Amino acid sequence: MATEEKGIKLVDKLRHKYRLAIFNEQTYEEVFGMRLSRLNVFTIVGVSLVLLVVMVIFLIAFTGLREYIPGYPDGQQRRLIIQNSQRVDSLILEIERRDNFFRDIRAIMAGEVPSGALPEDVEDAQGQSTKNNVVFKKSEQDSLFREQVEKEEKFNLAVFDNKGAKFELEHSFLFTPLKGVVINKFGETQGHYGVDIVATPGSRVSAIMDGTVIFTGWTVETGYVIQIQHANNLISLYKHNESLLKSMGDKVQAGEAIANVGNSGELTTGPHLHFELWHNGVPLDAEQYIAFE
Repeated sequence: MATEEKGIKLVDKLRHKYRLAIFNEQTYEEVFGMRLSRLNVFTIVGVSLVLLVVMVIFLIAFTGLREYIPGYPDGQQRRLIIQNSQRVDSLILEIERRDNFFRDIRAIMAGEVPSGALPEDVEDAQGQSTKNNVVFKKSEQDSLFREQVEKEEKFNLAVFDNKGAKFELEHSFLFTPLKGVVINKFGETQGHYGVDIVATPGSRVSAIMDGTVIFTGWTVETGYVIQIQHANNLISLYKHNESLLKSMGDKVQAGEAIANVGNSGELTTGPHLHFELWHNGVPLDAEQYIAFE
């Protein structure tokens, strides 16, 4: 009973009305008056505090005031964080590609099969490779078929019918692979067997002559590379590409697009094409036969 009476008295005190009045000091005239209870005061103060907290949170969350909070990064720092995160992701991908490349090279040098190169049906039921048990036999029908294909193939790598004529590169027309400015000439530095042509990233790279693509791939130093075999034992190489448009074994014609200018590989300082021209295993100065500018 005593507890209930105390509770009733507390509620009565909270609901008890008080009058807040403001009087003129000289005339004692009432200027402002208000009837309030303790409960009204607590309610008004509580609602005001909640509104103040919500307003502060809104200002911090949706305005630039949050940048003045100690420890909160500003816009420039956030942009740097995003850029660094993207660069780290790119570096991780490049490292994984390099590791896979080195792993495959070590496997090939050790006489093993690179990862992903062996079909599942090559291994027998005991899990042992049957490649050593494969015997290749050349039948008479196979020989006749090979001879027929080589005669019909226009740009076959095994047969070049020159009819005894001497090959003169000076009298051959070579299509310009890329129009641009040559910044590094042939032999300008030790081991530099080609020319470097600067152009806009993504520009078209063209084949200099008709031929067959004999290599497409990616290396750590030269990035995306494509190599074409032409007639008369002439080979052209295109390095540091952004992307390759042809695959190994494809036939290409002079002036046909084969790649896009890029900045791939470690041995590059900007978007450009490293072009090499080889004849009978000897590097040639491409500027003597092609006008790049």
